Amino acid sequence: MLSVRLTPEDERLIKRYAEFNDMTVSEFVRKATIERIEEEYDLEILKEYEERRANGALKTYSHEEVLNELFA
Repeated sequence: MLSVRLTPEDERLIKRYAEFNDMTVSEFVRKATIERIEEEYDLEILKEYEERRANGALKTYSHEEVLNELFA
């Protein structure tokens, strides 16, 4: 169980959005929360990738190199 304090305006907005999308408020809040966590995780993975690439710690292969490896 989770309790969240909202302004009356925010509560109306959330209820209307959930209703418009044929969801319960719980379904909407759960989905929105999980999606936000996943987005932040994806951004962190991207940040780590870009840091490794900038530091030269990442080996990349061209399309041609991959095809040669696969069909050699």
